[in-house]
Amino acid sequence: MHLTRKVHSAACSVHQRDRRALVPLEGTRPSSSSSNACLSPGSGCCQVFRSTCPLSLTVRIMAFALSEEQFRCVICLDIFHNPVSTPCGHNFCRGCIKRYWDTRHKSECPLCKEVFKIRPELRINVGLKDITEQFKKSIKGQPAYKPAPPKRTQNTGLRQRQHSKTDEVPCDICQEKSVMAVKSCFVCQLSYCEIHLTPHLRDPVLTMHSLADPGTFVTSHLCKSHKKVLDRFCKRDQTPICVECREFDHKHHETISITKESKMVRIQMKTVEAEFRDMIKTRHSKYKEINSSVEISEMNKAQALERISQVVTNVISVIEENQASLIDEIEKKQGAAHRKDEALLQELGLEINELQRRRSELQHLESSDDPLHLLQCFPSLRAPIIGRDWSAVRVQPSGHMGVVRRAFTKLVDVFQELENKLAAEEISDFYQYAVDVTLDPVTASGWLSLSADGKQVSLSPQLKKPSPPEDWRRFDSCVSILGKQCFTSGRHYWVVQVGDKTDWDLGVARESINRKGAITVRPDSGYWAICRRKGGSLNVCAGPSFPLRLQETPQKVGVFLDYEEGSVSFYDAEAKSHIYTYSGCEFPEPVYPYLNPCLHDNGRNTAPLVICPVEVGRSEATATL
Repeated sequence: MHLTRKVHSAACSVHQRDRRALVPLEGTRPSSSSSNACLSPGSGCCQVFRSTCPLSLTVRIMAFALSEEQFRCVICLDIFHNPVSTPCGHNFCRGCIKRYWDTRHKSECPLCKEVFKIRPELRINVGLKDITEQFKKSIKGQPAYKPAPPKRTQNTGLRQRQHSKTDEVPCDICQEKSVMAVKSCFVCQLSYCEIHLTPHLRDPVLTMHSLADPGTFVTSHLCKSHKKVLDRFCKRDQTPICVECREFDHKHHETISITKESKMVRIQMKTVEAEFRDMIKTRHSKYKEINSSVEISEMNKAQALERISQVVTNVISVIEENQASLIDEIEKKQGAAHRKDEALLQELGLEINELQRRRSELQHLESSDDPLHLLQCFPSLRAPIIGRDWSAVRVQPSGHMGVVRRAFTKLVDVFQELENKLAAEEISDFYQYAVDVTLDPVTASGWLSLSADGKQVSLSPQLKKPSPPEDWRRFDSCVSILGKQCFTSGRHYWVVQVGDKTDWDLGVARESINRKGAITVRPDSGYWAICRRKGGSLNVCAGPSFPLRLQETPQKVGVFLDYEEGSVSFYDAEAKSHIYTYSGCEFPEPVYPYLNPCLHDNGRNTAPLVICPVEVGRSEATATL
């Protein structure tokens, strides 16, 4: 009797937890009172069990009234093991819900998706555990209970799929509108409550269907205007439509079924997927390239630091050697001057002693009363002293600034030689950035003549006929031209032969430079260039320009552009020496090679400017310092 009462009580507890799970016996009406009232002797539910006293009949009634699905955990799809209840009222195995929460950033119910700010401390539901154990015993050897689905009309699946004020969607299977769905199936196009969702969690085929929250399903698969299923696709407007949309807004448009359109989209998806695959492959290759570049940059940095250490060490050594040599030279010079002064002082001292001796004898002779002795001694005392003419002797303190200047000049020569060697190394590194520059005839002034290969430009004796077409890219008054190559990033190096030309401009220019009328070549106008005028020295076009003091005028000029660093450098490509560098440049737009062969200067400046191939190969000038 105790076990019977315990089963009765457990069955009543399940009845109160979910009344839809109980199927009342014929002639019996379930109680609508509270759980305490259900346990009272007079409750309807208990009367069902009291009418059949044997325990076996009671367990069979409970097995008939309760579906096996109500005792299955929706996570592991097995009978509850140590069941626990979440604050939202759903039940799971304690181990299952614990593992489920451990793998997520937030604690939420797997069924209703309610989020708990603080992870609940769950305890085993002892009552549900006892019922589960009794239920396991009652169903041994019996076929599983499968509730028959209610009859559905043609529009059952659509009649309740509407948004409520709380975004709740009713179950399409249950006849009671108050039973809300927890999931919706995109394939079946139905929404299911917790009980009727179970087949989608167990059946191997149904588990492949895509599930979503009911509210998401309603908004994505129903027409927002007509609340009908989106079953067609408008080819003209490229949008899904429902049956009423076809009668009004899309009446004469070409439509196709969603299924056919999805098949066509899947074909496109394969093409897009192939494109993505190629893009991924390309980006992987670029990733490896950049990664390799980073590694090379690190190696170059280490080599540069080592090289700097060597250069600084050599410079310090040269300075120390020159300092020691300078000190030794000054000491020797000072020693020689000191010895000379000492000799003069010694000679002067002897003469002073001799003069003092004669003066003393004169004073003694003056006091003598012997006239004969006076006449005999005086001549020897008045005789001139044999020595140099001290009035012509000039003694000046030693000056050493000339020695210091000559030593510093020697250091400057050493540093100049060192700079040339470093510049040669730098130019050798530029070979990897060499670009094949070609002149752009579209930008050429009408007075210029270009070679067929676009590598040479010179001034024509007369204006081209017919005149070239008007173009915003063309220089009209100034005899200038740009290269075809457009630089928006990276490092680039090219060489131009200027030869013995007496006048020329060379450098880079922004795309937005003024090309009409008179132009001013300087950085604030978009030009970074050097020039030569009237066969004189080279000048930096910095506005105002200033001359460069070079040992020799270059025949070939190398131009190196570092877009990211913002620098434009010029080098003597043959002597491999540095000429000048513009630093701190801003390139907010593309830049191009800029050349200007200038006017003929009475026939002395007729030679062309020639773009030369970069001679790859390390210079012998990079020998050890």
